[in-house]
Amino acid sequence: MNDPVYFAEKILNINLHEGQPRWISNSNHNENLLVTGNRWGKSFVSAVKILHRAIFRIRKIEFDRCRKYRIVTASITQDQANIIFNQTVRLARESKILEPLILTITRSPFPKMMFSNGAVIEARTTQNRGEYLLGNDYDLFVFDEIAFEPHPEYIVEEVIKMRLADREGMLDLVSTPNGKNWFYKRANEILSCQRKGYFQSGDSRENKFISKDALEERLQNFTDYRIQQNIQGKFVDSGGEILKGEYIDRAIKGDSDSIITEPEISEIRYISGWDLARKKTATVGITVKMENDKIYIVKLERFRLLDWNIIIQKIKNRQIEFPGMLVIDSTGLGDVITEQLNDFKPTSVIFTQKTKSELLTNVELLHAQNKIFYKDYILPDGPGKIWSFVDELRSAKWDNNNECDSLMALALSVWPLYKKNDIFLKPRTAKIKA
Repeated sequence: MNDPVYFAEKILNINLHEGQPRWISNSNHNENLLVTGNRWGKSFVSAVKILHRAIFRIRKIEFDRCRKYRIVTASITQDQANIIFNQTVRLARESKILEPLILTITRSPFPKMMFSNGAVIEARTTQNRGEYLLGNDYDLFVFDEIAFEPHPEYIVEEVIKMRLADREGMLDLVSTPNGKNWFYKRANEILSCQRKGYFQSGDSRENKFISKDALEERLQNFTDYRIQQNIQGKFVDSGGEILKGEYIDRAIKGDSDSIITEPEISEIRYISGWDLARKKTATVGITVKMENDKIYIVKLERFRLLDWNIIIQKIKNRQIEFPGMLVIDSTGLGDVITEQLNDFKPTSVIFTQKTKSELLTNVELLHAQNKIFYKDYILPDGPGKIWSFVDELRSAKWDNNNECDSLMALALSVWPLYKKNDIFLKPRTAKIKA
């Protein structure tokens, strides 16, 4: 019970490679995060951990008043969730000690295995924002390939955490990396001790049970990016991002080492940029402060489905709070709003392929020059939904940015700082959709 590695070797009759014993021995926090390269064996070791905890029903003794013990392996699709479940079933059936303890195995309406001690292991999908998890409670939740989940923040914080609350259940987040997205942010929070938990990474080459020739062939033919992500299990940019992950990390951190000493007299001025909503997008207004050649976001508002008169009033209120330049997206109905704000002498920008490319390239340039700084803004986004400013920045791609409202609002707010002669990043116009 106290030695999961011994359990794996003697009860399951399996051998683990060097990284796997560290995971099952140390991932005993309320939240544990495992990021690895492909074929490292994260599904296999998750199955080992699931069986160990199911057989011994490992949890605080005060929660044993609840006789049931439930474990779920979940993922973005039912097929993906079934991978760990099927591995768990195979290991249990192949063990002469565990096989007699299996009470039932069912496949409908979802896969479920029950042991004679009352422990239940099941597989569920997280589709429809975790709809199929609601109303359940668990002692261990294994979220497989969470880096590919489109709504990780909401599903983890609003759905899964509440499913674990009754018995202080454990959450394992396991995945290969997928750019510098929410999973990357979560890993950084654990590594920087902002969040309690255990973090472990793994290189595919740790797995001595896979073909060395196949790995060597991949190493020779993969790009550096693919080697780092798919073999080494590292968080890297996918290559299509408008803003590199390192730029965003630096902007959030503040990079105080690079900020020059302030002069005795500082010149402060404000610029506000507003990206106005279309049918599927939100209206976003961002105000930046320029001080000592540095740019700081001082206010961000984001809202949907508001009457245009209300939006106009909000823009006026912002100009009163932060007097300065005003830049407005005048595409479509935006020119009507611009006319009603003539008292503030707004700069009108119509989004075309060319102007959008220049706007985004200017934002990229300012990030590359380490001139822009901000915090993350976490805001409600409709019933049961949340939105993150930084998550949107990380997800914005050169070929997929038509719903990146806050990025465009930021681009408008720094547009007056655009200097063609200073551009050293070539606009990638061919990849921009109007």
